[in-house]
Amino acid sequence: MGKESQHVAPADPRRRRRTTRVVLGTAVVATLGASGIYIATAGAQEVAAPGTLQAEAYAAQSGAQTENTSDTGGGKNVGWLANGDWLEYRNVTIAGSTLTARIAGQNGAGGSIEARLGSRTGTLLTTFPVKATGGWQKWTTVTATASKVPSGPQTLVLVMKSSSRSDFVNINWLNVGAATPATKPTSAAPTATTPAATKPATPTPTSATPSNPSATPGGWVPVDEAAWQETLALHKAVQPKTVPAGIVRVPEFHTNCTVANEAPDDPIVLPKLAGASHLHTFFGPKVNANTTPEQLRTQSTTCDAAGDNSAYWAPTLLLNGKPVKMKNFRAYYGAKIKDPATVKPFPPGLVMVQGDAKRQVATPKGASGQFWCAGSAEIGRSADGNWPKCAAGGNLIYQLTYQDCWDGKHIDSPDHKSHMGPSVNGVCSGKYPVAIPNISMMLGYDSLGGDGLALSSGMASSIHGDFMNAWDPAKLAALVKVCINADAKCGTTPSFG
Repeated sequence: MGKESQHVAPADPRRRRRTTRVVLGTAVVATLGASGIYIATAGAQEVAAPGTLQAEAYAAQSGAQTENTSDTGGGKNVGWLANGDWLEYRNVTIAGSTLTARIAGQNGAGGSIEARLGSRTGTLLTTFPVKATGGWQKWTTVTATASKVPSGPQTLVLVMKSSSRSDFVNINWLNVGAATPATKPTSAAPTATTPAATKPATPTPTSATPSNPSATPGGWVPVDEAAWQETLALHKAVQPKTVPAGIVRVPEFHTNCTVANEAPDDPIVLPKLAGASHLHTFFGPKVNANTTPEQLRTQSTTCDAAGDNSAYWAPTLLLNGKPVKMKNFRAYYGAKIKDPATVKPFPPGLVMVQGDAKRQVATPKGASGQFWCAGSAEIGRSADGNWPKCAAGGNLIYQLTYQDCWDGKHIDSPDHKSHMGPSVNGVCSGKYPVAIPNISMMLGYDSLGGDGLALSSGMASSIHGDFMNAWDPAKLAALVKVCINADAKCGTTPSFG
């Protein structure tokens, strides 16, 4: 999946930064539970030769994205494919025993592509070998022989197999003799873009009304400069307060929220695609696939900090497949940088994602990013080692911390992360020069941990969080000036005590 298109070679050739999974605009027609598996009709280029099935012409998929390809003939290829991902094609006729596939990849681990009939675990038709080709857009053709040629239309499923946990292959097309999809795809899939490839729209002054990241899903969304300058003016106008003796000198305020709703939606990653996500638990206002920051500002909220109509969400914790109730939720706002006086309020409409829903690795005790027990009450581990067992009174907790520096230009990016970055040596600089409040979400579950737990996105390591800013600009400005800038600990209001 052509990272050459970004003109940046990955530091580790086995890994590529996963951007937003693109799910083809309004073409999605169903979702299989909360698994993150999407049924869709993808946008395909015209068939290049008899029997050529374009990879992006899938009817269903898990883990795939499409992008413009530099391969001969142009069009699109499918990529970001890792072990366990799959592509399904329907009404395909296998006309001969010799099959070919056009592939590319930069992961030295390689792997294989299993072609199966009927389902992901159906009869194995053949296996395509995958070796690194020298780049995500360095294309080669591989051949495989079918064990037996079935008659009539088939459901063909390509299943990715690799010892690597990272992306390992792109697929441009598959040739099966005389196969074409029975139904021609009707809409082109949007592709993730880079700042160089996307010309930002000219912002329109809206008096602190945020730009809508859902208007250009998967792309770079420029900040509304007029609204941002108005926010800065509000912040500048706030008069700081004298911090009384005895107040803890920590730059911090917080908001407490209860659950607003649960739904298989994600208006940041999958805007306007109802039911296309794994199950999320939402805090603040009620959220659905069509939610925008503007809408949040007009809704009621479950958060107790005045002016906070922002939405927060995370994958739902499941016990034996059923949602676990939340015990509490708190979002701390602080500063990790050396000089908290440099922190500015969020720009209106800012959205960001922290964590990786596709990261499926073990998180045993001592590993980074693990769940833990309140009061250090861990008394053991689950059978798989990924979840702590908590003593009575020590409920399961996870703390998810977002980036604290902003690029000053965009309120969203293709992967909903690249417009944000970390401070370096306690300073926001370089690509991310603007210091903003550092959000830390504390997720408290009504659970003692142990066996039977999973996230709706998979293993414990797939924990992630989403934030959509809908703070009242004046209220946020006061909290940032009085609490964070003054290096003083507040509660839910810009006051002490």
